[in-house]
Amino acid sequence: MDNYIVSARKYRPMTFSSVVGQGALTTTLKNAVKSGKLAHAYLFCGPRGVGKTTCARIFAKTINCEHPTADGEACNECDSCNSFNEGRSMNIFELDAASNNSVENIKNLMEQTQIPPQTGRYKVFIIDEVHMLSPAAFNAFLKTLEEPPKHVIFILATTEKHKILPTILSRCQIYDFERMTVPEIISHLKMVAQNEGIAFEEEALNVIAEKADGGMRDALSIFDQVASFSQGNITFQKVLEDLNVLDADHYFQIVDHALANQVSDIMLLLDGIVSRGFDCGNVINGLASHVRNVMIAKNPQTLPLLEVSDQQRNKYQEQAKKCPSPFLYKALKILNECDVQYRQSSNKRLLTEISLIRVAQITQPEDQDVPGAGRSPKYLKILFKNLKSAKPQPASQVAGATSAHPQVQPAHATTYSVPEPVAMTASEPQSSASYPIHSAGSGPRLKLKNIGMTFDTLRRGPEQPDYSSIQKTEDKVATSNEKKFTEEELSIQWTLMCNRMPKRLVGLASRLKNLTPRISEYPIIEIVLDNEILLQQATEIKGSITATMRKTLGNNAISLSLQLADPGTMKKAFTKREIFDNLRQENPAIEKLRKSLGLELA
Repeated sequence: MDNYIVSARKYRPMTFSSVVGQGALTTTLKNAVKSGKLAHAYLFCGPRGVGKTTCARIFAKTINCEHPTADGEACNECDSCNSFNEGRSMNIFELDAASNNSVENIKNLMEQTQIPPQTGRYKVFIIDEVHMLSPAAFNAFLKTLEEPPKHVIFILATTEKHKILPTILSRCQIYDFERMTVPEIISHLKMVAQNEGIAFEEEALNVIAEKADGGMRDALSIFDQVASFSQGNITFQKVLEDLNVLDADHYFQIVDHALANQVSDIMLLLDGIVSRGFDCGNVINGLASHVRNVMIAKNPQTLPLLEVSDQQRNKYQEQAKKCPSPFLYKALKILNECDVQYRQSSNKRLLTEISLIRVAQITQPEDQDVPGAGRSPKYLKILFKNLKSAKPQPASQVAGATSAHPQVQPAHATTYSVPEPVAMTASEPQSSASYPIHSAGSGPRLKLKNIGMTFDTLRRGPEQPDYSSIQKTEDKVATSNEKKFTEEELSIQWTLMCNRMPKRLVGLASRLKNLTPRISEYPIIEIVLDNEILLQQATEIKGSITATMRKTLGNNAISLSLQLADPGTMKKAFTKREIFDNLRQENPAIEKLRKSLGLELA
């Protein structure tokens, strides 16, 4: 039995013309060979499996070819080409920088550059995964890379260009390799399948190409795996079964059910997908990609962006005709929110189900009993119309029944009513100091006196009513609200008040937050400030601070006392670094723990 060679090695390109998907780069390299304008250092960078090392080998063989063709290709007939094809060339050296990344390895390489080639014109050094070299090795490599001997050419290859020193990048010609498109991978897989005598379905090759994510080596590896599983007959179903890939028909069905507001069918379809072992996160990502493809298929100008087979492209176009553009935009937004929240969610399946329900409700008409339910993500529309209760009575009848026979409403029947504007009569003079508030049912009317402007009203700006004409007299302040509070509650509400201050007071808010309010003589709140400037600024907004504390602590008798601190009693404010230094001086165990864990104070 002959030794088996995987397709990625067996069908590795040997000429520039056989390289797939890198036409611009191969043309540039061939023109450099034809014109004889060769640089001393090249850098090939790009994702895995796109032909960087392959092009480096072809380029190294071509520049040493004794009889290159007119279009810049190697002849594959001379001694230099034959020795390279047979793996015995003495002019081409390959170094794996992942396992030879020390300074000693680079020094040995530099010694070899001093020896001229015995046959051919150039010694070519191909350094793969060059980003793995250590900083010391890079520095040892710099001078030789900038001014190598005339007979030396360096070709560096890497998948992570951002890890290479800028001094190295500036000494090289940089070639960026691109990912291969799905049609290009499918075309190459067809050629391999025909040469190997393997039957295939084009949809099956499309799944393999999408799974490869732009890498030809990955595509050929998956192709070999599927060919072994299907025993030489690659079908669409066998590819899905072997690779455990979710069929795109599921996404077509989910979108169709969502357009018809069929939530139950979507839930059953999701349960079947999960029961087969698929993760909900993959379902959301796959559905988002599907909706994106449908949106692209709506416009003939963006149709070339759809990297699928012709049969799949027709299916996307058919569904795009049924999907309105607002539906697609809102669906993408909902799925993207789910993807962002998925990792932090403790119940991932519930998050997925809620997101799919929201997608299915985009085209559903608004519910009459929940105004604007479809406009806010905090509400879900009614899923099953037949479960809705009987038609609600008119509001006038409910109000009449409540006033005549007051009854307790059941827990599940919540009534939301919008109060009607109160008409002012001659017998009821209008007062600017009180505003009547009516409850939904019967009951007394409450009149709230003005207690000053809080920071909430201050942030709302000039759109609020003008309270300047309101008489602020102490005898009219409502004293019915005298809730007891503790210093702990006072500290919490003080911090919250500082956080709610408007942006123009952000500096003052940060300084006030560092202060500690205390109850000097209940309910008087005393604040000690450390300088006169801060005292003056706080005095200007004393009324707003007092009003806010009365409102948040529920006590209208609160008053505020601002005091200037005695210089003799002021303590130094320590920084975090000083506090930590004091702690580890007092307790050496803390310093020992820091050293053992290798921690540093940020």
